[in-house]
Amino acid sequence: MTQVEFAAAFHLPVTTLRDWEQHRSTPDAPARALLLAIERDPQAMRRLLAASAA
Repeated sequence: MTQVEFAAAFHLPVTTLRDWEQHRSTPDAPARALLLAIERDPQAMRRLLAASAA
């Protein structure tokens, strides 16, 4: 999955994602919780986020 695809799938700004990956900034506590949930079950998180956008 590309950065753009990941950002779109999980409702994150791609610029924020790039900053995290290039160590220009670090995720805050809520973002870390989201990233951990994505890591543990990405398909479930996609479903949950898709349902909340509908």
